[in-house]
Amino acid sequence: MRERTEKCVVTFRTTTGAMAMERSCEEAGLPGRLIPVPRAITAGCGMCWAAPTEAREALEELVMKKHLDVDGIYAIII
Repeated sequence: MRERTEKCVVTFRTTTGAMAMERSCEEAGLPGRLIPVPRAITAGCGMCWAAPTEAREALEELVMKKHLDVDGIYAIII
């Protein structure tokens, strides 16, 4: 069984928003990947970006800089 760790999770209203986040993070060299939204969180499109907690500040800056359509940013153990 995989070890559960704290992650920074970014949720989106739409799948298009999730895909824009993936593309922007790849271009910026930020860590993470798209995963299904954990049950503890609700989100419109069912997908979220999960990254190490250390990347939270950089992700927040990217969201503001690129005007990405996010629903919320959470710290959660998954």
